[in-house]
Amino acid sequence: MTRTAEIHRMVTPDHVCPYGLKSVDLLEREGFEIDDHHLESKQAAEEFKRRHGVETTPQTWIDGERIGGHDALLEYFGKADPSDGGTTYRPVVALFAMSLALSVAIGFFVGEPFDPLRILRHFAAIAMSLLALQKLQDVESFSTMFLNYDLLARRQVPYSYAYPYGEGIAGVLMLGGVLPWLSAPIALFIGTVGAVSVFKAVYIDKRELKCACVGGDSKVPLGFVSLTENLVMIAMGVWTGASWLLALP
Repeated sequence: MTRTAEIHRMVTPDHVCPYGLKSVDLLEREGFEIDDHHLESKQAAEEFKRRHGVETTPQTWIDGERIGGHDALLEYFGKADPSDGGTTYRPVVALFAMSLALSVAIGFFVGEPFDPLRILRHFAAIAMSLLALQKLQDVESFSTMFLNYDLLARRQVPYSYAYPYGEGIAGVLMLGGVLPWLSAPIALFIGTVGAVSVFKAVYIDKRELKCACVGGDSKVPLGFVSLTENLVMIAMGVWTGASWLLALP
């Protein structure tokens, strides 16, 4: 038999609650017939919350039992994200996957033959640039998280603000293959300081921290991924610098 759910959600001329839409969609995908009640004004929503002793809308009932809001509904169906409020590698996995896809696409665009080393170089440069972009969206939040573990930033706070700019400049220059005399030292410097800082915080001091690698609101744990990011920058700095020096007359 088809089950029926009752939902009360905000639907006004100026606002349709996104969590209400998500709740309706989830119920439909779970095969429910929905008794959909619209709260068509702020006053109606406040009266509803007062009457039922709840703080938010939407609110869903199933078989006469109040389930709650969208998060509670996800938990009811066993679809809650276990990483919510905890740790997750999803941001870095998505970023690295997109970096790899872009590095391969660049080769197709310029008509170059398949070259794993070129793809790897482009991948690292794009990843550096995208990681810098994540940090630059909110430099203040990044610097606050970065100060938890970076050894140089703790001595020189302005470095925590300069870091994402340096990473971005190095990544873009390396992708374009220009000014290697500038990009190589930047990558070597920030990569080395970062690698030492992460290694000390995680493997010596055994601290459990979040990594600022994808920005100040990161849920990525400080550890292997963070260390790898810095080691890649070191490798790119060495590679770029060596190529430039060997090309000198």
